[in-house]
Amino acid sequence: MHVEPKTKLGRVINEIEETLIAVILGLMTLVTFANVVARYVFNANILWALETTVFLFAWLVLIGASYCVKTRAHLGVDVVLNMVSPGVRRILALLSVAACLAFSVLLLIGSWNYWAPFAAVPMLDGTLKDQAWYEVNDIPMLDFLRFIEASMNEGEAYEKMPRFIPYAALPLGLFLLTFRFVQLAWQVIAGHTDMIIASHEAEELVEETAAKAEREG
Repeated sequence: MHVEPKTKLGRVINEIEETLIAVILGLMTLVTFANVVARYVFNANILWALETTVFLFAWLVLIGASYCVKTRAHLGVDVVLNMVSPGVRRILALLSVAACLAFSVLLLIGSWNYWAPFAAVPMLDGTLKDQAWYEVNDIPMLDFLRFIEASMNEGEAYEKMPRFIPYAALPLGLFLLTFRFVQLAWQVIAGHTDMIIASHEAEELVEETAAKAEREG
């Protein structure tokens, strides 16, 4: 199920998610392909390829989780939901989305507090820990990012990429997830939906596709 955004903010978030997912998938494919060619054709190895792919995969999972909330792609068991009345189903949906929202907020708080020291920004309790000098293991520092060295590393040059850049997937991904659950909660309250999972829609889509293929064949 694809739910079209009705607000400007929703459309902006959509663009961010869809663009990032497409770019990340493309980069993962490109880096992996380049490393395979380097290893089996040139008997060499791209040292930073594995770490880059791991970080990109983390970004993909975290952003993809929020995108799946929007598209109702998360799977769930709907046996009980299909046995109750629409009113009860709506109450259960409200309870479910409230639990999901509370969980995502807790994750967002934890992710910010984990990421903040690496970015030299205050944690949510006001504590400031400067760990901006921490670097990743293998990914070299990109030249177009060196402008951050003056403010983030006291003018010292980074040899490897600072950790706060790839680790930003945590607060960003969980902010998007929280935003999506807020959207979903409003849709349930407004009566636009009474389920927050994929239900049998995926199964029905497969059946429709198979029937269409059979007719065309």
